[in-house]
Amino acid sequence: MGFQQLSLAQHYHERTKYAPETLAQQAAPLDWSRQPSPFKTYPLGSVFSLKSFLEPAKGSAHPYWQRLSRLLYCTYGITGVVPYPDQPFYMRAAPSAGGLYPAEIYVLTRNDTAIPAGIYNYQVKDHALVQVWQSYCWSALQAACLWHPALERTHIALVVTAVFYRSAWRYGDRAYRRICLDIGHLLGNVELAANIHDFRAHFIGGFVDAQMNELLYLDPEQEGVLAVVALANLLAVDENLSPFPSVLPSATCYDYGAIASGELLRACHRASALTSSEIIYSMQTPSPRAKAPPEPPASKYNFPFGLRVSLSKTIIHWETNLAALQQTILQRRSTRQYSGQGIEVDQLAALLTFAYHPQDYRDQGLDECPSFFDPTLVETFIAVTRVRALEEGCYYYAIAEHELRQIRFKNFQEPLHFLCLNQDLGRDAAVVIFHTANLERAIARYGERAYRYLHMDAGHLGQRLNLAATALGLGVSGIGGFFDDQVNDLLGIPPEEAVLYITTVGKAA
Repeated sequence: MGFQQLSLAQHYHERTKYAPETLAQQAAPLDWSRQPSPFKTYPLGSVFSLKSFLEPAKGSAHPYWQRLSRLLYCTYGITGVVPYPDQPFYMRAAPSAGGLYPAEIYVLTRNDTAIPAGIYNYQVKDHALVQVWQSYCWSALQAACLWHPALERTHIALVVTAVFYRSAWRYGDRAYRRICLDIGHLLGNVELAANIHDFRAHFIGGFVDAQMNELLYLDPEQEGVLAVVALANLLAVDENLSPFPSVLPSATCYDYGAIASGELLRACHRASALTSSEIIYSMQTPSPRAKAPPEPPASKYNFPFGLRVSLSKTIIHWETNLAALQQTILQRRSTRQYSGQGIEVDQLAALLTFAYHPQDYRDQGLDECPSFFDPTLVETFIAVTRVRALEEGCYYYAIAEHELRQIRFKNFQEPLHFLCLNQDLGRDAAVVIFHTANLERAIARYGERAYRYLHMDAGHLGQRLNLAATALGLGVSGIGGFFDDQVNDLLGIPPEEAVLYITTVGKAA
């Protein structure tokens, strides 16, 4: 077999893997004097407080402001405070690796809304909007998003960015993985909070990066746009439209040379940018060099002699007006320690039903087609150690059939401790869920930009699992740091499946 050169995203993934023999060198001591603030501040600009709109509307209160206020709060608002001596630590509605919160949310509005046209930054700590540009900018947003039709039907949009150093300070080049996962968590909240408050979210991943950065006056070396969300107001228009395509392919880069440590993160982000409509449309026909490997069979690991477990569709009931779902979003916390006790197989079935089968929740008012970028590219494997009435081992989760198919049988309790960088969460959880993807196939479809889509989709899935586990009274925590190659080797996951993210679930201590 001849040598096959990696794309830049594959090169980045290989270079940022953790391995037992090199982890000590990769985990450099933190420079606490350079710890970044998780909040962006603006010395100038009109400030619109949203706090009063969290309460039920009274009299002539503005219901539109109230719905937007609650949506933003459920997406990224402060839900708890830990009083440390130097400065308090603020917990938010969406989880973040290391509590670093790299994301920023901007709100863009048109002329014909209850909110004056312009660009606003969501000030998380104060639950307020600060106006950073007071002018009509919607046409520039539409142009940057290549006139995506969802923006023609909507009057308000969220733009989600990443401040790279907030995560890179701790995680170095590997931070880009965690940044995209964190934004996937946040987008998972946007999707559900929109449902609760009579919006419909259309996620847009295909936009011209430079134009978006210019629109928001960003320094692209410090901060970059990862997603745009068009919010349709369901109380003002009958938005009964099927989801629009939201992703476009970038170029594929093979000439990446010798990128120094510390520059990989930004190099990966730059390579995944869309630069112009001409390049975008030329990428619709993949080059021979980027030819996709054969598609997998429709039903993987469907061996006649293998253990297969059909799961029931177990539904979580979110009550009238999805009140319980909103409360769950605000109550969710990442578990720090598991008790080591088991869970029921019906609880595992409920987790997977909520995360992977949203069509079963349409009777409760949730969209049956969540705004994932491309869920067909993400695979799921589950290491089971403590699920009553379910044999220990590693299973492939066949989504369409809602079925577990065992690919390796053994007790993985101690290997999971090792794989999760010796974190007790891996050893003491009842199940450890692995989100993976074939990078070669994904990059053949979307170029370098696939790396963003894959991790944001994995984070989105992880957040749905977080909320389902919280609703069931279970502990849950995501893990973005693991020994990449050893996960595949020990669990029997095919080597072409790159591990993106891990979600642990069990009984909290």
